Amino acid sequence: MGGFFGTISNSSCATDLFYGTDYNSHLGTRRGGMATLYNGVFKRSIHNLENSYFRTRFESELEKFQGNSGIGIISDTDPQPIFINSHLGKYAVVTVAKVNNLEELQNELLDKGCHFSEMSSGQINQTELISLLISQGKTFVEGIEIVFEKIKGSCSMLVLTEEGILAARDKWGRTPVLIGKKEGAYAASSEPCSFPNLGYEIEYNVGPGEIVMLTADKMTQLRKPNKKMQVCSFLWVYYGYPVSEYEGVNVDASRYASGMAMAKKDEVDADFVSGIPDSGIGMALGYAEGKGIPYRRAIVKYTPTWPRSFTPANQAVRDLVAKMKLIPNRELLKGKRVIFCDDSIVRGTQLRDNVNILYGYGAKEVHMRIGCPPILHACPFVGFSASKSHLELIARRIVKELEGDDAKDLDKYATTGTEQYNQLVERIREKLNITTLKFNTVEDLIASIGLPRECVCTHCYNGNGCF
Repeated sequence: MGGFFGTISNSSCATDLFYGTDYNSHLGTRRGGMATLYNGVFKRSIHNLENSYFRTRFESELEKFQGNSGIGIISDTDPQPIFINSHLGKYAVVTVAKVNNLEELQNELLDKGCHFSEMSSGQINQTELISLLISQGKTFVEGIEIVFEKIKGSCSMLVLTEEGILAARDKWGRTPVLIGKKEGAYAASSEPCSFPNLGYEIEYNVGPGEIVMLTADKMTQLRKPNKKMQVCSFLWVYYGYPVSEYEGVNVDASRYASGMAMAKKDEVDADFVSGIPDSGIGMALGYAEGKGIPYRRAIVKYTPTWPRSFTPANQAVRDLVAKMKLIPNRELLKGKRVIFCDDSIVRGTQLRDNVNILYGYGAKEVHMRIGCPPILHACPFVGFSASKSHLELIARRIVKELEGDDAKDLDKYATTGTEQYNQLVERIREKLNITTLKFNTVEDLIASIGLPRECVCTHCYNGNGCF
């Protein structure tokens, strides 16, 4: 994943840019970058964040970021921002993108005489590729439309120019871009949780494929939004921050609603409900109210040093982080029947280890309630699970065990209540050593989000996503 922040004001932007970018840190742990424009000159820094935090890497450099406009990025892909000097003028770009046809586009641009200077792990930098596509246009708008047309996957971006900041949202709106406003300044961010403490109020949700220009005093629409949208449902399930809202829907309120809906259909008996920190907490609070039993903190996250667990590139590191960051409360668990709410089951390794620890601390029964349906498809649009293969997903591995073919009858395995679905859930329950296991349905998930079904992408659960 990744998240960006950009701001332009009538005064120095460095402080807002620094803290605004930092408020996107939960979206990635690989790299961070910032760039500002001052008297026609760009200043940039990019740092590796895998063993550190954004603030600690950039705080000492703040003085160099002069100027009243800048963009920042938290990225799990290549180093950003990228600088370009073209017929469009000088500009800098940050992207939240997943480019599935990178090699095809690379060859197309090389055939046109373009060249690439930014390399990462032996491959071209996808943000540089996007910037070269922009430069194929006669205007910035035309160039960004070329990106929308050419890329298979998704791409939202901020472009820092000498005239202002262009904010462009993916053509299907898979990732969010929101505009904030305060006296003498505008900002654009992937995460609206970056706005309140910096004094911004949410001014606008950028629509799918829409392009706006920000200056210190106004926002100007340069391209109207597309009529169709496929915003990623996993924003509300996992990677959205609890206080944020997208398309007017608050993340924590959605999780709470999904938990309450599940509880009202659930007949299991338990002593209390607990949430797996952090994204399972909102669901667990809703479940506790819907079920009419207490909410207790039977497992607590050690927040000072451990970030989110699936973003590190190495699976062994992810597993270690997942184990080390959660501390069970033996006093609450001993001899108790506990319902635990969690956001999702992707590979299953982390949850299996956590369940075994809970039994080791004395839990009598461990019931798991999951905020989304079983994940049967790796995401081709956003890449939230970091899965390189369908078979990294526990649900697909089980389909292969049952059918001998991991792609057989996936529509039946994705449909709640079918014989295949029930087999899938039971096999996951057995493998993870859980007393009982239930997943949220697609219908209840969409209802908890509250947007029209056709506007929300559910590809990872049932393969229904627009390409």
